[in-house]
Amino acid sequence: MIVRRILSAGLMAALATVSTGACGGQPAGQPARKEAAPAAASTPATPVPSTAPGDSMDGPPLAINDPWVKTTRTGMTAAFGTLVNNTDGDITVVSGSSPLSSRIELHEVADSGGKAVMQPKKGGFVIPARGTHQLQPGGDHIMLMKVKKEVKPGAQIGFTLTLQGGETLEFTAIGKDFAGGEEDYRPGTGAGSG
Repeated sequence: MIVRRILSAGLMAALATVSTGACGGQPAGQPARKEAAPAAASTPATPVPSTAPGDSMDGPPLAINDPWVKTTRTGMTAAFGTLVNNTDGDITVVSGSSPLSSRIELHEVADSGGKAVMQPKKGGFVIPARGTHQLQPGGDHIMLMKVKKEVKPGAQIGFTLTLQGGETLEFTAIGKDFAGGEEDYRPGTGAGSG
């Protein structure tokens, strides 16, 4: 598979880079430790590395800019941001997970008889080569059902997205209030629901 080959080649290139530039506090010959830096609410576009190193100097194979979660007390909510593909092949996100919810689905908002409805996105989110895929209210989003705790403004919520081929992208999304477009991520209510 093209994505897997690209990611494997990227791993070799990144390991070579790490071993030649290890003077930044990491002993030579040892792999760099990954530390998930929490995204700050004031940082509007911070790419977050995946668990696989990048295949070029452009960054990791897949990153997400400005990840955020709609605040909620209970029930359901959704996560958004811009997925960025830094490779020369398409990347497909097939599933997601978070400690915030035991059930996550990749959703789209589609027209059904003139009404906007939320539904699982068949085939997942495809991010084109060297392109982006927007996750936004009223469009594609990461749906969290049975939220385990309240999401307040500024909350930091961990996520893992799984790509076709098994690679993953880990990131932290920030809780944000959002009232635009009358979005209500509960079945049967508001625009973008179904």
